[in-house]
Amino acid sequence: MAGIENVSDTAFWVAHYRAKESARPDALFHDPLAGRLAGTHGEEIARAIPGRVMTGWIISLRTCIIDDFLRFAIEQGVDLVLNLGAGLDTRPYRLDFIDKVTWVEVDYPAMIAYKDEQLAGEAPRCQLERVKLDLADTAARQKFLAEMNARGKNILVLTEGVLPYLSNDEVSALADDLRRQENIRFWIADYMAAEVQRFRRRLSRRHLRNAAFKFAPGDWFEFFVRRGWQSKTMRYYFEESIKLNRPIKLPLPYRLVMGVRWLFATRQQRENFGKFAGFALLVPEDR
Repeated sequence: MAGIENVSDTAFWVAHYRAKESARPDALFHDPLAGRLAGTHGEEIARAIPGRVMTGWIISLRTCIIDDFLRFAIEQGVDLVLNLGAGLDTRPYRLDFIDKVTWVEVDYPAMIAYKDEQLAGEAPRCQLERVKLDLADTAARQKFLAEMNARGKNILVLTEGVLPYLSNDEVSALADDLRRQENIRFWIADYMAAEVQRFRRRLSRRHLRNAAFKFAPGDWFEFFVRRGWQSKTMRYYFEESIKLNRPIKLPLPYRLVMGVRWLFATRQQRENFGKFAGFALLVPEDR
């Protein structure tokens, strides 16, 4: 049974769950291209990694959160979207409010080549460009960002599911590079509380050894504030699930454990119960 051999494999994994959501009669969104892109590889990865219910729930909710963030930012005048580590995302083909936006996807050459091949006959809803780039190449990344900064007046950066696979130092360097570009107005980034960071690192060591979770800043908000970024809007999975009427259906043992933890939790822990993970819309502090 296939597992994740490298970080790029996670794109197939995520696309599989987007396809599953799209097939539901009560789907929160429709991504008709996700199944084609995920192929059997995405399904095999999903079967090999435990926690399918939780993973599918998170990916469906995070897709909705990011879509809403994008709509808001474009209404605020964003004219250029940089999707760093774009993977198999298909938003340029399915969102109906991006017609005046230039959308640039960045990823490893092999991923870009695969996507170009699979979507060759599809028409995006906006001006779409793909750039083959290893974001770990500092000089190349900085050159690319400077070029984009010269092109867009109001830029949004999306790093969906990217930061967890980077080290603290790598995220810090990326944050600094983005901060230097005066035309970058928004940054959509994963949020995880410290407890979730520890849990995901343990999980990744067991099941994602070739694409382990690394980012563990402890105080997530303080980490970004120190680098000139502040949270404009936070959206948490648990709260989003209530709003969208999509509760998670955990097995009985998990529900019992959560019930016991709630029983013995402090007042502050209960107040933060639903704020364990989600996505943030970050803005530079002085813009």
